[in-house]
Amino acid sequence: MEREKFIEAMAKRTHIAAGSEMHIHMHEMSQRALQYTSKINNSYHAPEELKKLFFELIGKEYDETFGLFPPFSTDYGQNISIGKRVFINSGCCFQDQGGIEIGDDVLIGQQVVIATLNHDFNPEKRGNMSPSPVKIGNKVWIGAHATILPGVTIGDGAVVAAGAVVTKSVPAFSVVAGVPAKIIKSIEQ
Repeated sequence: MEREKFIEAMAKRTHIAAGSEMHIHMHEMSQRALQYTSKINNSYHAPEELKKLFFELIGKEYDETFGLFPPFSTDYGQNISIGKRVFINSGCCFQDQGGIEIGDDVLIGQQVVIATLNHDFNPEKRGNMSPSPVKIGNKVWIGAHATILPGVTIGDGAVVAAGAVVTKSVPAFSVVAGVPAKIIKSIEQ
């Protein structure tokens, strides 16, 4: 399967059957992601070199305004889009098969997890998966150890508190905290 066809299928939220062509493609591409993340994580790189490795990993045009503190982990790597002036802190893990879209001026804290796949609830079909993209608006701040679950959209200017588990979309200019995350206040503009 070609990467473009896989990404199109993910955008349509196509179900992924265990052992299918799409499932096999995911495993093949995970090996590519492991090669890149191994380069990123296992030795020192000057900031410019690190940025170049990251953008090779995600298959997008290099952006000098991007910042990353390794280690960084992803299990597909090529279904991530990054806006301008984005910073990803150390220890983040992106499960990007279903698609991760990050807007401009976003700060992502240490050890944030972004997931875009859910497994089937039926134990007999647990290997099957359903993708749902995660969209992060502009000027969002995601605190350390937060987890963003599949299908969540985080509105512009929102803040996700450290340790929050975000199960539902977050309105613009709101602060969410807790497990599951709930709105605790609004941000005055």
